[in-house]
Amino acid sequence: MSNQEQTPENRLRKELPEEVAAGTGEAPEPPEGPQTPEEQGNRQAGLTGRQRLAQGLWPPRVTRAQLIVALLLFGLGFGLAVQVASNSDSDSALRGARQEDLVRILDELDDRTQRLEDEKQGLEKQRDELENSSNQAEEARRQTVEKERQLGILAGTVAAQGPGITMTIDDTKGTVEADMLLDAIQELRAAGAEAIQVNGVRVVAGTYLTDAGNSVSVDGNKINAPYRFKVIGKPQDLEPALNIPGGVVQTLEKEQATVTIERADKIVVDALRAAKRPDYARSSSQ
Repeated sequence: MSNQEQTPENRLRKELPEEVAAGTGEAPEPPEGPQTPEEQGNRQAGLTGRQRLAQGLWPPRVTRAQLIVALLLFGLGFGLAVQVASNSDSDSALRGARQEDLVRILDELDDRTQRLEDEKQGLEKQRDELENSSNQAEEARRQTVEKERQLGILAGTVAAQGPGITMTIDDTKGTVEADMLLDAIQELRAAGAEAIQVNGVRVVAGTYLTDAGNSVSVDGNKINAPYRFKVIGKPQDLEPALNIPGGVVQTLEKEQATVTIERADKIVVDALRAAKRPDYARSSSQ
């Protein structure tokens, strides 16, 4: 066989990278200085599988996400360990307690439960009292407001609206006098009128009428014909009261005045009177 001929073993050994020195188990020292990517690849190819695995594991390459997950897992494990240890201590203490101690602990728990139940009932009772007190106060306020509104209507300090009638007295001859209009007001009040307004003047309990030449004065306010009454009340009672025989309508017609009465579902009395403080009368309630 010639020197140029090579056995398969020699040919395989020539194609493989150079082995490490026998008996040392170490890779050849890398050349000093910067290396090109080709040189680094050749050097990596010259390492054994175990050495490449070691280089892949060390130094470790930890990302930020992996670090956060590791910290969370550590905290969770620590908390579980503390909880298990605490429960174990409590269970061990109760397991090793004497019968008298267990009975005492049960009695204390019963007493505490009873105290909490009593406190709960007391708070519920206090809540009910506050609710009742609040409801009573609210009802009292509501009644006060309603009473004030009613008194304001009677006193003429607030406007009012409701069903009623409109009576118009047309006096072309100038024969209608103050006493005739006063009779009409009195008849309306007796029939249940709750609010009356005459030509823009609110009629109240202390209203007075006087003659003023060919016209009439209401509480010092001069009004002229036609006299227009706006009255709030039950129309079915107000109109018949004015039309009774010998009543207001017949008396005015004898004086050649024309009287017109109209019913309406909504009459607005919006003339107001200023609230007047009595000079002498005072409330007798304590």
